[in-house]
Order: sequence, then structure tokens, then C-alpha cells
Amino acid sequence: MSNPHIGSNFDDFLTEDGLLAECQAEAMKRVIAWQIDEYLKKEGVNKSAFAKLLGTSRSQLDRLLDPDNTSLNLRTLSHAAEVMGKRLELRLV
Repeated sequence: MSNPHIGSNFDDFLTEDGLLAECQAEAMKRVIAWQIDEYLKKEGVNKSAFAKLLGTSRSQLDRLLDPDNTSLNLRTLSHAAEVMGKRLELRLV
């Protein structure tokens, strides 16, 4: 009796269940939120000051930092990267 899952990978499993895109989006959002949070800690910038630099509200920034909220637009992400002295890089591979 052979196992049909031997040789498959986790991405294949998620694809079969229709969850791959959702999981990838959440993983990317968690990394971005972590990077922004690390920047704030390293630079000693509080959330209110960073929100002001972004030209947004503190509640909007909290949504950006919420790793479970994957509904962001590229303009917001690009502007946050710019304020941090970085650039947003997005690729389809």
C-alpha cells in the first residue's frame, strides 16, 4: 500500500485544499508587519509619530501592523517603505 502524499510538499497540500493564496498572503503580511514593528523599535519611533509621517491615522497604522489583516493596498505599503528609507519590491515568480 503506497502513500499518495509521499513526495508531495506542503504547497501542494494547500493548493489541493484551495488555501495556498490565502496562506501566502497572510505570511507576507506577517513579515511586513514584523519589519515595520522592528523599524519602529530600532528607530525609537512611536506609532503616533509614524502614523503622522505616513499621513494617516493611528487606527490605520494599527491595521497595517495587524498580521491578520491582509487587506492592504500597494500605495500604503510603498509609502510605509519610503518613510522607513526602503522600497517595496513585489515580484511574481
